[in-house]
Amino acid sequence: MSFRVPTQTNEKQRFMRIIALSACTLLPSVGPFSHAQATSRAHKETMSATQNPVVVHNSSIVIDTHADTPQRFVDEHWNFTDPLNGGMLNYDSAKKGNLDAQFFSIWVDPSQYPANASARRTLDLIDGTLEQVRRAPDKLALCVTADQILAAHKQGKFAVLMGIEGGHSIENSLGLLRDYYRLGVRYMTLTWSNTNDWADSSGDIDDPTILHHNGLTPFGKQVVAEMNRLGMLVDISHVSDKTFWDVIETTKAPVIASHSSARALTNAQRNMTDEMLRAVAKNNGVVMVNFFPAFIDEQWRQAWNASKPEREKEQEALEAEYKAKGLPVPFVASDKIDRKYAAQIGRAPFDSLIAHFDHVIKVAGINHVGIGTDFDGIPVPPEGIDSAADLPKITAALMARGYTADDMHKLLGGNLLRVFRDVQAAQQKPPVIAPGQGQ
Repeated sequence: MSFRVPTQTNEKQRFMRIIALSACTLLPSVGPFSHAQATSRAHKETMSATQNPVVVHNSSIVIDTHADTPQRFVDEHWNFTDPLNGGMLNYDSAKKGNLDAQFFSIWVDPSQYPANASARRTLDLIDGTLEQVRRAPDKLALCVTADQILAAHKQGKFAVLMGIEGGHSIENSLGLLRDYYRLGVRYMTLTWSNTNDWADSSGDIDDPTILHHNGLTPFGKQVVAEMNRLGMLVDISHVSDKTFWDVIETTKAPVIASHSSARALTNAQRNMTDEMLRAVAKNNGVVMVNFFPAFIDEQWRQAWNASKPEREKEQEALEAEYKAKGLPVPFVASDKIDRKYAAQIGRAPFDSLIAHFDHVIKVAGINHVGIGTDFDGIPVPPEGIDSAADLPKITAALMARGYTADDMHKLLGGNLLRVFRDVQAAQQKPPVIAPGQGQ
């Protein structure tokens, strides 16, 4: 199914109308077979247009479910409408890449903000994101439903959405979870790379010093149930394998993986096995492919892991420097170290990224794949992807592999819109109490 603004005609109708009108102006000067010739030409030009990756990309609703840009809003006092200045995503690059909607990641570094301070940092990042909309209301629109994304697109505005990355942000409180939802948050990644008090993470699952829970605790299952009730997307990126399966068993609504790739191609614990991909498809959810080279290219992953001891030494020295000042390490400072080591390895091949899209499609199906770039949260994207302006290259590469315009409309945003609608349709509305009933 192709998702567009409801008032727009589909691509074939639009091109047929334009070409037919052009053909009609030529009819008086051509012979008796001019109508047939014009029809043939119209058909050829329509087919050419619908197979043109630029036309297909620009006629799609393009949605990215994960970018870590909010840290820039808060720590660097940088605005989304400013020049990139070393980043991977801003308003101009989004417009150039026809990116229509972005889920901004509200991520609190647990190593820099203690458990009892994570909510404050979460609220600061939410505020920083909402402030972007307030400062540029002519360009940006806060969206909390699928229909609002389409409405913003129709108005020519960039859709701003939010997702919390890491369940530690709720500080074991369903009340805080509900408050975040009231502020506009529409997904939560159950864990980040750290196991929290109610869900195991893939990031530390092999660390014997960490207390694990064998997946979700009973409270963790309550969190999933409450997210279902609210109509909040349950995000299983970052979770351990056992947590994933507990979520699949617990949830009453489709799930998303906001930024995960395929473990069959790149053996990172953060990636999803083929069995998991099939389970998400059965759940009618969607897997959004991550752009981090360590998750999409096995050779790059091994080189990155080999650099870990040296990277950690520099990160520890940086942390000691900021701790002496009584300050948390800003992401821009730690990211500078990671970028240095990433530059020493070089860029991962662009084809490695495309291979992950292709694999997820072949295993889970075209209805269960999307884009989760991880822009501004990774040290470097793969070759050919420097910013959101380069997203049309994804469409061109996949169409070169034989995927159709309809396939691309689904992958670029249609699948996420479907899941978003399904999750919110499953939301449990409070009962309507007639006057005189209840106390």
